Amino acid sequence: MSEVEIRQATIEDSALIHKFVIELAIYEKAEHEVLATVADIENALFGDNTTTKAVICYFNNEPIGLAVYFFNFSTWLGKHGLYLEDLYVTQKYRGVGAGKALLKYLANIAISKKCGRFEWNVLDWNEPAIQFYESIGAKPQNEWIGYRLTGKALEDFAVS
Repeated sequence: MSEVEIRQATIEDSALIHKFVIELAIYEKAEHEVLATVADIENALFGDNTTTKAVICYFNNEPIGLAVYFFNFSTWLGKHGLYLEDLYVTQKYRGVGAGKALLKYLANIAISKKCGRFEWNVLDWNEPAIQFYESIGAKPQNEWIGYRLTGKALEDFAVS
């Protein structure tokens, strides 16, 4: 029987993580927006002051996906939360249970760390992902609008 296995990523996985990030960006029609290098991944996920972690998913001993996450905080709950930055499974292996296994793995981390929430975002056009998330009981948070400062706008605001 084929099995999905998950383990914490190590610095030796940096090139693999980068490869999956590129694949995810291609799927999201945004490959041109990926600026991160393998060295950036090494530093951000495995550097001395990192708060971000990753897990690698395997199927029959072949790496097929990843999840990148970090802990945030809810002042209303007075508890940390686990925020899923990226979840990706190689297209060839979608449907083998890897996405659900990755989410369960992270849900167990959230519970073990006494987190009050496990949250993530999904692109509004990604109907397969939306249906999948709703099938496991996740609920959309429609009342919030995300905002972002990046690049020159971030730099200009910081010095204004």
